[in-house]
Amino acid sequence: MGGVSMPERGDSDDNIDLRQDQAHSARMYDYYLGGKTNYAVDRDAAEQVIKAFPAIGTVARVNRAYMHRAMRHLATAGVRQFIDVGTGIPTAPNLHDIVQEVASEARVVYVDNDPIVLVYADALLGGSPQGRTAYVHGDATAPGRLLAAVREQNVLNLDEPVALSLHALLHFVPDHLEPGRIVAEFMAQLPSGSYLSLTHCTGDFDPEAWQKISDTYNARGTPAQVRSRDEVLPFFDGLELIDPGVVLAHQWRPEAGSGPAVLTDRLVSLYAGVARKP
Repeated sequence: MGGVSMPERGDSDDNIDLRQDQAHSARMYDYYLGGKTNYAVDRDAAEQVIKAFPAIGTVARVNRAYMHRAMRHLATAGVRQFIDVGTGIPTAPNLHDIVQEVASEARVVYVDNDPIVLVYADALLGGSPQGRTAYVHGDATAPGRLLAAVREQNVLNLDEPVALSLHALLHFVPDHLEPGRIVAEFMAQLPSGSYLSLTHCTGDFDPEAWQKISDTYNARGTPAQVRSRDEVLPFFDGLELIDPGVVLAHQWRPEAGSGPAVLTDRLVSLYAGVARKP
């Protein structure tokens, strides 16, 4: 993962290193969702994960369904600015589609470190005429530089409340990179009234399978570390969790028709929560 850059929408694909020789978590996630924006190296790694945990596609779909509910809830509650870190390959409906359906003036900045996301970023740069969207190629492990790059886009006013989403991201930040510090640095630079929404894979319900999944990612150059609920809770230190707190993603304010119909805790294996900065 490199530093932060802000490429123009017109950048030529020829100037972008798509890292086709190494599996990437964003492209593997795209494969789990049935997408086509992935390479053989991603599909090979993803199939190894599927072998260890055949329900990984369910986890990915539950994660997206949670994102839709959580972001819709925050937009309904009055939030009008959103930063989505670890955006991944665009998959409709995207975050801006959800929040601008509630409030057409909502503004969104997407962030990812996979160069292929830049190639498809045009899908993230539409939205309503009243709102705005932007894309930043950035590194989640450097919150200060990332937020400085977001500020330079002149899409968001970081002196006003922002919803920060870290969905399916922190399990790719191992302990030695201090994910708790990273989250705290993000939230320290956002004003009172801002929100944090995150999801995080867990081995609480099938530790053997999730150890194999972590091993698969690590062997292919993507650090991965699942965490227990007790290890996820500290990410919200100093913040006010909103109901129902940190729960499995399908249990967070469920809606009829939102996500796969038949779910168990083991199939989901993904914690989720939303909290407000006082």
